[in-house]
Amino acid sequence: MEPFYVMKYPVTQCLYRFAMFGEVMESIMSNLPVTEVSWLDSLVFCNTLSRILGRVECYTISNETENTIYDKTANGFRLLTDAEWQYACKGGTKGYRYERIEQIAWYKENSNGSAQPVGELLPNPWGLYDMVGNVWEWCWDLYDTERYRDYRVFRGGSWAEVENNCGSTIRRKSMPTFKIDDLGFRIACRKQF
Repeated sequence: MEPFYVMKYPVTQCLYRFAMFGEVMESIMSNLPVTEVSWLDSLVFCNTLSRILGRVECYTISNETENTIYDKTANGFRLLTDAEWQYACKGGTKGYRYERIEQIAWYKENSNGSAQPVGELLPNPWGLYDMVGNVWEWCWDLYDTERYRDYRVFRGGSWAEVENNCGSTIRRKSMPTFKIDDLGFRIACRKQF
C-alpha cells in the first residue's frame, strides 16, 4: 500500500458547501458530516477541491461509472480505497473497534436519530474521528463486478445502525448514484516525498 494522508473527519457540510457552491456556513449544521451525496457527487467534490487548491485532479469521470478512471499519480483529493479505509479505521489496532462503541461512535442507541457533529467522540489511535458510526463512508472500489456490476463500497456503519453494524470490517454496497441521510465520505491524498 502506498503512503497516503487521510482527512481527520468525514467531509462536513461546511467544507462541501464552500467547495461546491462558494457558500460559508456559520451554523451548528456546518459541523455535521455531509450526507445525501452519491459516490459520483463525492468524486466531483474531490476534483473541485483539488482544482481550488491547485492540485491535479485524481478522477476522469465517465457516464459509465465503471469506466471512471482514477489517476494514482495525481496529487489531488480522492476517496480512500476499501483496503486503505480499513487500515486507517483500525489505526494500528487489531479488533473490530479500537474502544467501546459508546466512546467512539454515533449509532442507533446514542444518536437521537440523526448524524451528529464530527469530532465529538474519541478518535482512533491515529487521530481519526468518526471512522465508525455517524455516517457510512464511500470508498473508491467496485464491490463485485461479476454480481453487482458497478456497485461501489461504503464502510463503517452510521447513526442509524445497531451496534454490530458499526465497526472496522463492516462494508456495504450500492449503485454510484445512491444517496441517503446516513452516507457521506472522507477524503485522502497521496503522500509525496
